[in-house]
Amino acid sequence: MINVKKKLKVAMLGSFYRGYYLLNELLFGEISQFIEIVGVATDDPKNTFISADKRVWQYPHSIAEAEMVENLAIEHHLPVFKGRVNSDEFYDVFKNQWQPEIALMATFGQRIGLRLINTPTICFYNLHPCIDDKWPSKYVGGNPFHGLIQDGQKYTRVSLHEVDEGFDTGKLIKFSDRIAIPPGASVIDMHKITAFAAAKLAADETLKIITRLNKSDDEI
Repeated sequence: MINVKKKLKVAMLGSFYRGYYLLNELLFGEISQFIEIVGVATDDPKNTFISADKRVWQYPHSIAEAEMVENLAIEHHLPVFKGRVNSDEFYDVFKNQWQPEIALMATFGQRIGLRLINTPTICFYNLHPCIDDKWPSKYVGGNPFHGLIQDGQKYTRVSLHEVDEGFDTGKLIKFSDRIAIPPGASVIDMHKITAFAAAKLAADETLKIITRLNKSDDEI
């Protein structure tokens, strides 16, 4: 058992199935007893600044799918932000109100500026689909499943990596296990198929950080 000195403050930026499963894992998974979720930023597909035409929102989706992360957060009384994150408004919220030690991103339609990247005191991680032939991946950008399917790839993995100012170029932390791409699978299908594995990857690696920090405290 981990001897919890204090709960780490975690912010999540995410939407659609990957964001929903990650938030669900943070709320109810093994990690939940070791963290405090301080806020959730999520996509509003109606906002032009999320480049919906280049991301998952270009495909048919329901209102429930667009709002699933927001609704789960509200159900559990978590602060929700749906505006532009590279703004003074959100920076003030992020730095001075949420004060995250860890930030996790999962299907989020905005790039993250340096002052936000540098705010969490422990790490800022993102989840990104790709394969394991190299890193950074060929499949960078807002619609990696489309590229994987177009290239006829038979499987995908999800990478957990540090967020930097590049496009999915931060230091690789870990790949998920191999996830098959079924014949005829669509981009939306792959979002659904991989969402739980991605969420578990982020939650498990974050829990490892908590374990290391608590061991370090015990040694002092």
